[in-house]
Amino acid sequence: MRAPDDRPNIILINCDDLGYGDIGCYGSTVNATPHLDRMSAEGRRFTDFYMASPVCSPSRGAMLTGCYPRRIGFGSFDGCAVLFPGQAVGLNPSERTIATILREQGYATQIVGKWHCGDQPAFLPTRHGFEHYFGLPYSNDMGRQAGNRRRVDPPLPLLRDEEVIQEQPDQAALTERYVEECVRFLRARQEQPFFLYLAHMHVHLPLYAAERFMKQSRNGRYGACVEAVDWATGVLVREASRLGLDRNTLMVFTSDNGSRGDNGGSNAPLRGNKTTTWEGGQRLPCIVRWPGRIPAGSVCREVATSLDFLPTFAYLGGAEPPADRIIDGKDIRPLLFGQPGATSPHEAFFFYWMDQIEAVRAGRWKLHIRKRDRVVCELYDLQSDLGETTNVAEVRGDVVARLNGLIARCREDLGDSAVGRPGANCRPIGRVSTPDTLTHYDPAHPYIEAMYDLNQAG
Repeated sequence: MRAPDDRPNIILINCDDLGYGDIGCYGSTVNATPHLDRMSAEGRRFTDFYMASPVCSPSRGAMLTGCYPRRIGFGSFDGCAVLFPGQAVGLNPSERTIATILREQGYATQIVGKWHCGDQPAFLPTRHGFEHYFGLPYSNDMGRQAGNRRRVDPPLPLLRDEEVIQEQPDQAALTERYVEECVRFLRARQEQPFFLYLAHMHVHLPLYAAERFMKQSRNGRYGACVEAVDWATGVLVREASRLGLDRNTLMVFTSDNGSRGDNGGSNAPLRGNKTTTWEGGQRLPCIVRWPGRIPAGSVCREVATSLDFLPTFAYLGGAEPPADRIIDGKDIRPLLFGQPGATSPHEAFFFYWMDQIEAVRAGRWKLHIRKRDRVVCELYDLQSDLGETTNVAEVRGDVVARLNGLIARCREDLGDSAVGRPGANCRPIGRVSTPDTLTHYDPAHPYIEAMYDLNQAG
């Protein structure tokens, strides 16, 4: 058994499209989340935690590298907001991820679930620091699906490492398979420090859940998928405790972007939803638990971001963030541990839609300057106006000027396509010359789900 003061194990749980108001400890009254609520009671809940994008591919690439999406070429993907099957682009092999850094420190590393940072061999998780991979390489609506008139996708691939082991898997059973894979990993690697990244397919459309959760949900299919996520969290907490790993395991729970808001999900009390740079698009639940290190039942109201995971996890694992490139994340160990007087290390946090900057938050203030092709000037005091309802730009011109100055600096650094600025410090996306999809439809193949029956996508 490892000593409690050895490098901590890290379990990072990332949901897909789960909103700020979707779990009990953040205010939900329609989704039953007893395990997540208990995790909050035994750990620390962040109220002002942000993902770096309101959609999945840039959000995930940013979280893994500690960099704004624009920094790593993930602002857009040959004109698309997210990656699609068979695209030639993905996370550049030269980027250093959390897994890369921790593996160099002797950590066992595994990802289970959704990747969505490129499906070409050069971009897969096994080329980015993960020893093993089991899951879907992109969103669960990117398979063969009835009624999907937007596009015709190849069969949905389930990968083990770099091999497709099943096409068109039964999605209702997939979360249980993911949890089994995680439990196997914990039991096999308990004698060395490990980094486990569980990236749920829930609650992205289409909404498939096991029959048990469908029967007990008070919020339809959406609630069933939320409860499946909650159950999975409970299993991992229980297994870590059973193996005697509790006192040496940091567990983090969050989501990649806000809920769509039109299918049972909620970002309440925030404005906006997935794909928007209002608070509801990027302000997410974040719960951390580490018995004996993180104060139980505590709340952090300082700004923290997914970009902070890389430097924070690196220091916890005995390493340092990469010094040969710009990293946007900050060390938030003082916030994690609830150190008295600890404040956010971020002077500002910038909100991008694809390659254009739309907003900035600095302290209590958030300034919106653009909404897609429309120029705006809207200032909100998030301390007194969490729902971004009252524009005070006209009466706080001093704040508007100061935040516009921060945006000008950001444009120099990261660029802004809306005003034709390329940015001085952006690195290239990865690209291959002969891309192909991982699967190809074969009418003679014995698919278990030849065509997913739910007409849900997004």
